[in-house]
Amino acid sequence: MPLIGAVADDLTGATTTGVLLARSKARTAVYFNEEAAQKADGTDELDAILISSNSRPLPANEAYEKVKSATVALKNMGVKYFSKRIDTTLRGGVGVEVDAVLDQVGEDAVAVVVPAMPQSRRILVGGYSVIDGVALINTPVAQDVRTPVKENYIPRLLAGQTRRQVGIVTLDRVLAGEESVRKALEERRNEGCGVIVVDGITLGDVETIAKACIALKWNVVAVDPGPFTSKLAFYRDLIRAEEPNLPPKADEAGKTVLIAAGSATPVTKKQMEVLCEDSRHVRVPVEPVPLIEGGEAAVEEVAKAVAKAKELLEGETQPRAILFETALHGELLNLDEEDNKRHYAGGMSANRINAGLGSIISQVLEKTGREKIAGLYTTGGDTMVNVCYQLGVECLEVIDYVIPQTDVGRLVGSYDGLPVVGKGGLSNGCGNRNYGAELCHDSGGSCRGRPDDGAVCADGNCPVRDGIYHYAVPVPVYYGCI
Repeated sequence: MPLIGAVADDLTGATTTGVLLARSKARTAVYFNEEAAQKADGTDELDAILISSNSRPLPANEAYEKVKSATVALKNMGVKYFSKRIDTTLRGGVGVEVDAVLDQVGEDAVAVVVPAMPQSRRILVGGYSVIDGVALINTPVAQDVRTPVKENYIPRLLAGQTRRQVGIVTLDRVLAGEESVRKALEERRNEGCGVIVVDGITLGDVETIAKACIALKWNVVAVDPGPFTSKLAFYRDLIRAEEPNLPPKADEAGKTVLIAAGSATPVTKKQMEVLCEDSRHVRVPVEPVPLIEGGEAAVEEVAKAVAKAKELLEGETQPRAILFETALHGELLNLDEEDNKRHYAGGMSANRINAGLGSIISQVLEKTGREKIAGLYTTGGDTMVNVCYQLGVECLEVIDYVIPQTDVGRLVGSYDGLPVVGKGGLSNGCGNRNYGAELCHDSGGSCRGRPDDGAVCADGNCPVRDGIYHYAVPVPVYYGCI
């Protein structure tokens, strides 16, 4: 019976938390919605279940209902310990979704919010979110086309979204140790706080917070991007210590990675540009406007991209990767304006673009055969959802990460076992660290190790430029996934 359950507001968020548990030897599955989880077979054999509510861009009332339904589903499966997985940049209606979970798990429940994810250089200091050394509101997330974040002080951001009182435990109390954190949490709760934000810079800080919560024996709902959930599970003796969980190296030479780039963030655009500098990687531009228009125009645009991919895959030498993208060429669309000019509901233009990319991937697999495809790579949670939906997949087995927030899994159901790697659209990788080039070499490449183990490239051809770690290139054959 699964004891650990989490609700995430998008699919890549669910996989990010899921792989931390999988690396700790928890049998973990990610479901695309609560209906898929409820009808799935074998869930009683799992240790952890994560459900994506796909609620990040939704209005508050709709997001609440989605998260409530997912939480109820987890309760019905026997889950004892609950987490609300949040975006590392606090996008979406975090406070509303926290309320939805707390309302279902008991009147004594308290939300402990630990936004830090040090592995990805996301930290919280004095209540202020800092992303890779930059204030949150000065990062691209402030201009996110669907869910921009304009508030840097997280207690104030949450107070504007939740109906519960919000308190904070600052870094000085965390650095003073477990007992100091325990007392600070008690102080905030005695003041009437039902949502308590806690600073953190390192994984050691996250561990200290987890130990303090365990000592209090509270009914804690973890609200975090993954590390706090993992540490709580470890100190509850539910999982083992985290360690690499990747399968043996595979030989997929001569096969092609299909990449669906639905994210339009500057980070993703730069990564895709670097990818296309290699002649073995072929870009297939997809015009977004016909996809947004829908109908015959969308069908024709999809068919054009599928025909081009089919031609490439049936040629004498298959490309190493085919990139389907809507935002690298031409002028970047303002999707809110596209919605408004067509009188669409908010987010419909983005949904139609992602559905089109999903349809392309599905048809390419259907028309050319799985045997030509090494695996799938998607950028952005909405893109991954649509790709998997078009393939008839409702569940992922999560395995490990390539680097934090770039997660490795396998499809369950249709195309069972096909490797898939998902990257959040704003994930930036490992800053300036000059290693990890195994992500751009095939199985005959010279790199060994993994990025977080200090891998280096023997030929000095590592893709680090402009302060961005360009891991978007075809995801590692080396890792046995592609």
